Amino acid sequence: MKLTKLVSASAVACVLPLMAFAQDAEAAAPTFDEIGPYIMTTLLFLIGGFLVMWMAAGFAMLEAGLVRSKNVATQLTKNVALFAIASIMYWLIGFGIMYPGEWVIEGIMGPWFSVTSLEPVGLAAADASLDYASVASDFFFQLMFCATTASIVSGTLAERIKLWPFLIFTAALTGIIYPIEASWQWGGGFLSEMGFSDFAGSTLVHAAGGFAALAGAIVLGPRIGKYKDGRVHPMPGSNLALATLGTFILWLGWFGFNGGSQLAAGTVGDITDVGRIFANTNMAAASGALVALILTQVVYGKVDLTMVLNGALAGLVSITAEPLAPSLFMALIIGGIGGGIVVFAVPMLDKLKIDDVVGAIPVHLIAGIWGTLAVPLTNDGTSFVTQFIGVAAVGGFVFVVSLILWTVLKATMGIRVSEESEITGLDKAELGMEAYPEFSNG
Repeated sequence: MKLTKLVSASAVACVLPLMAFAQDAEAAAPTFDEIGPYIMTTLLFLIGGFLVMWMAAGFAMLEAGLVRSKNVATQLTKNVALFAIASIMYWLIGFGIMYPGEWVIEGIMGPWFSVTSLEPVGLAAADASLDYASVASDFFFQLMFCATTASIVSGTLAERIKLWPFLIFTAALTGIIYPIEASWQWGGGFLSEMGFSDFAGSTLVHAAGGFAALAGAIVLGPRIGKYKDGRVHPMPGSNLALATLGTFILWLGWFGFNGGSQLAAGTVGDITDVGRIFANTNMAAASGALVALILTQVVYGKVDLTMVLNGALAGLVSITAEPLAPSLFMALIIGGIGGGIVVFAVPMLDKLKIDDVVGAIPVHLIAGIWGTLAVPLTNDGTSFVTQFIGVAAVGGFVFVVSLILWTVLKATMGIRVSEESEITGLDKAELGMEAYPEFSNG
């Protein structure tokens, strides 16, 4: 009996400290209210990031479908290579330039050589920045926007540009040009201080890519035979099924593009806003496609599938500057005007003899400008003057720097393939292989 009591007393003596330790540990552990926003926002960035990454496949399929069969393999190579280059350049210098800890030139230029580093493995909650998200997820998400900017340039300059000069330009665009202008707004630079608003990048991503593409198209010149004897000679793409698939992939990826740009998912309000962004994004795309479908029937007497595809993309670009504030009706109007822009901008470029193979300049540049200037229609915190200044600043910087870089590349190593190579096709001339070997004449 005495032995039993002694054992019981000993057990209690051992258990009580353990219980106290467990209670202390429980009290010290962060609650979900504390770590929930960090977890949910990090998850939003990861999901949004891989959706935007899938847009790389969309651009590849769209461009492969809209170029002639003799140039498809080259176009696919460019899309894979530019994504890889963007990933490395953005890690090496781009992310640090875009989000500077301190400015070298206040509000304009961050440090150039700040290599991105991630959190340690097994990060403890006490060591995390619980007011935002993990650095790794933020870097991954923002990288996808950087790569998208380069994809826009690829399609415009297809079928006559050399591979390596294009990739050199891509390295400069993704490592330096895009991060600098994006830092002016998203990095807390002078445009942000001024009150400029571009929610997910109608100007910072899409118009910037369009300005870089426009500069390249001017320096590069049109394809052989495109503008001859005072007429525009159509050069139909190789596979409209692929182009359509690419458009739907881009449409899907855009939900991550715009939805992830909410940059928060830890509250009822934030996650509800993400849903609102999804709905507005979809409405703008649908409206852009439908307006392009109707207008091509009215203007040309027949529906043009390529215009319908680009109409959907223009609607998406247009709503990207402000996908949260509009009602569904206003999203329909904004996207629909974007779709109409494409129908009239494509022949306008042809009159100017600016050869844009996939229509990226009307879709990304002109519709991007429209979407940015339209922000004050639904967001009372902005003004038309400030929006115009932002577009002019980004456009002027990207266009001038790109024009200089394209001109230097042209003078030093040449940017255009030979006439013989262009007629034969870049697949054979640049790669020595073909996407469709059964159809050598493209």
